[in-house]
Amino acid sequence: MNTIKWGIIGCGDVTEVKSGPAFSKVPNSSLVAVMRRDAVKAEDYAKRHNVPKWYDDATALINDPEVNAIYIATPPLQHEEYTLQSLAAGKPVYVEKPMALNSDAAERMAGAAEKYGVKLCVAHYRREQPLFLKIKKLLEEKVIGDIRFVDLKMLQSKKADVIAKSEHNWRLDPAIAGGGLFHDLAPHQLDLMLYFFGNPVKSHGVSLNQATAEGVDDLVTGHILFESGVIFNGTWCFTVAEGETKDSCEIYGSKGKISFPMFGHQIKIITNGREEIIDFAPLQHVEQPMIEKVVSYFLGQSANPCSGNEAVKTMNLLDRFTEKD
Repeated sequence: MNTIKWGIIGCGDVTEVKSGPAFSKVPNSSLVAVMRRDAVKAEDYAKRHNVPKWYDDATALINDPEVNAIYIATPPLQHEEYTLQSLAAGKPVYVEKPMALNSDAAERMAGAAEKYGVKLCVAHYRREQPLFLKIKKLLEEKVIGDIRFVDLKMLQSKKADVIAKSEHNWRLDPAIAGGGLFHDLAPHQLDLMLYFFGNPVKSHGVSLNQATAEGVDDLVTGHILFESGVIFNGTWCFTVAEGETKDSCEIYGSKGKISFPMFGHQIKIITNGREEIIDFAPLQHVEQPMIEKVVSYFLGQSANPCSGNEAVKTMNLLDRFTEKD
């Protein structure tokens, strides 16, 4: 395998800019086929993005001999089914986050990759973005000393625009998404905490629905103790007043603090009473740095940037924070 020839299952809105075009911009990579259940929309996507083949059946795309890797960008409900089918066909998989509806499904996916000996990566793509790589480096260099704790707040109103738009708001249907907006946004944040601080040894949370008509949890709090001794506290609320929205992660150390938004472009470092701000340019395709790493891994040139087993840990945290008595 000298070139990764991708097939996308689920060429919906999320793939229009965030990921889709990047598959043909990365070296040794090209997008050769797309699939959507609506054949008209699949054909339209293919023609607009200069993709030679389109399907309305996932099995047909998976079995296309020209396709040698699969990107699964459907809602989470289909992640397990299509991942297992692709792995069984010997096709390496790059699957969107959240990895699955729950941690049990995620474990089955990771187990299948080991069973078939086929590569599996999960799209926790912030790991490879320049802003978060810089934060990881600052932490490793102990710019703010020994890390004490992390305080994260994701507070959004009902009119929030932080999620990708879609024709049907499936993100508020637990049968399709696994939960509400928490399940869509928190995987980014929790994966980064694991990436920065290592394995958790203890975690718990409280969640409930306060004001969402669909009945999904719209307020979640969670706490993690990491092996490193770092404590994480997180609050996610999706029904605050419009003037009270907040996207903030603050990492406190023995010598200062690092602050940044999860969906922004700036890092603020405070040490010895002095403030430093580092700005980052927005990425045209936010998943492109991760896709470059995935292609390199699939070609046997580098390590897995986010394995199924790593992503299972994130799914475990989602389940722990939202489990009911």
